[in-house]
Amino acid sequence: MLQLWAVTVLFHYILSVNSKPASFSARYGCADEAQSCDSEVYCQGRLLDTVQRARIYPDSKTFVDLNQINNEDVTLENFNSLMRETNNTPSKEQIQNFVSKNFENSKEMEEWTPPDFTPSPGLLDKIHDKEMRRFASDLVAIWPTLGRKISKPVFEKPRQYSLIGVPNGIIIPGGRFKEFYYWDTYWIIEGLLLSDMKDTARGMIENLLYMVDKYGFVPNGGRVYYLNRSQPPLLTLMARKYMASTNDNEWLKKNIALLDRELTYWLEKKTITFQKNGVTYEMAHYISESNTPRPESYYEDIVTCSYFATGPEKEHCYQGLKSGAETGWDFSSRWLFDDKGETRTNLTHIDAQRVIPVDLNAFLCKAFLTLSEFYTTLNDVENSIKWNEKSKIWLKSIEDVLYDPIDGIWYDYDPELSKWRKLFYPSNFAPLWAESYNLGLRQEYGRKAAEYFTKLKIDDFRGGIPTSLDDNNEQWDLPNAWPPLQEIVILGLWKTRDRQARRIAKQSAHRWIKANLRGFKQENAMFEKYDAIEVGRYGGGGEYEVQKGFGWTNGVALNLINMFYTGRQNLTNIDDTDDQIYNKDANSKRRKS
Repeated sequence: MLQLWAVTVLFHYILSVNSKPASFSARYGCADEAQSCDSEVYCQGRLLDTVQRARIYPDSKTFVDLNQINNEDVTLENFNSLMRETNNTPSKEQIQNFVSKNFENSKEMEEWTPPDFTPSPGLLDKIHDKEMRRFASDLVAIWPTLGRKISKPVFEKPRQYSLIGVPNGIIIPGGRFKEFYYWDTYWIIEGLLLSDMKDTARGMIENLLYMVDKYGFVPNGGRVYYLNRSQPPLLTLMARKYMASTNDNEWLKKNIALLDRELTYWLEKKTITFQKNGVTYEMAHYISESNTPRPESYYEDIVTCSYFATGPEKEHCYQGLKSGAETGWDFSSRWLFDDKGETRTNLTHIDAQRVIPVDLNAFLCKAFLTLSEFYTTLNDVENSIKWNEKSKIWLKSIEDVLYDPIDGIWYDYDPELSKWRKLFYPSNFAPLWAESYNLGLRQEYGRKAAEYFTKLKIDDFRGGIPTSLDDNNEQWDLPNAWPPLQEIVILGLWKTRDRQARRIAKQSAHRWIKANLRGFKQENAMFEKYDAIEVGRYGGGGEYEVQKGFGWTNGVALNLINMFYTGRQNLTNIDDTDDQIYNKDANSKRRKS
């Protein structure tokens, strides 16, 4: 294994040296250097650069999550004194000493048990199998351990913290992620609603609405250094989940303007126009307006982009990394381009802003239609028509640009080379999940998608649906299996009502829940990602160690248990001996790029 790892590293290094991005497109770039935020401590400037380059912490995020002991002016003056005293060349020890005297890891958050938490939600009574009921009960019991409220000093002295204060309690993902994250929240809310925690779910949605009101959009997460980018736009679909559970029209009336504002932000800031077959289309892509290193991964980004010699090339690389982080898939072969427009390269050649992603456009299409339905509920005909028309335009574009009728699946599109990126990703199934296709032909679409799934032998993976078939050490690739992507494929196939699609959905749901349960028994924890090959094993790769918790994992598991282990779709008795046999020879199934 060690020899194979060494060969893989050497292979990717050679690609880094010999592969270049297919082209630089001015339409994706920033005219000048654009910072992460205005803080000269947490987002830009000599202090951040000096501390992060010194590598005094193994994880760059550690430093930017510390709070300042004094106000910002004092911190900066103390740093300037250090630089004067050391002739701008402080040693690592001197930098460590400066940080220890000027920063601390205080309690910016307080542990919080949501008032509406109950250890016995109604869901548990619907689960007939004792082991599965106990597992669901254990998952519900995790919520209070992830509950947090922002401490008072964060509101009183906001410039001394990177954490952004929000009015309501939150359920954090877990591990190193001590703040809220935008798209994680969708699946956390899903789990909270199934746990009869409607007040907590509403509060978390209102936190995101607070961000829209304050900044005009929902940032990647709840830190100032995330203000340069967003994440997959699921806020309106969170509101849809909440409304389906509560029918709270007064709440909707109070907040619909902010839902409208967020989707307008995506239309104004995240769309590009291009031509395919002589027809002009407007579709969404991920793109950060900032082109400097990510503060929370500063050192790592410097290393990644050091291959490039010129300022514009480095800035394009940094923008690619931030845009890649905006996708939620940080990072994946989805966003990599070699000199032929393929993915056989490494992270140095990331160009996420170049891709027209299937999932992003499917999410938006569903959100536009949902907002139209919300306006109908409130008897606002004009706005209902406006957003309904927008959803129709997006629906046609998804069909015309992203759907391959021969393969029977949707693919990301490369507008520079005017072609699909014909690779397997679970996001290819996102239009099924979002129902962003011709629903009059839902079974036909389901049948073709099921055939695609089977043709690629995705059902060979017993530990979950893999994130790709490219094992390149990025965490959003093989062999990792991510909770939200399981739901997107499983629910997408299920909604088509096609018999074969539903068979795959049920089998995939069973395997995922069994993998979660096995991992929970072995480690007494839920993880942010799992291994698609070794059943129950936590996933690896990426820029940080595996994280426990875990918000969206628990939410997805509870949703699949609710769907497939209660009532008519009970999967309890499905034979899983193939999982045990498969585990004996798991390593032989790994596919290399």
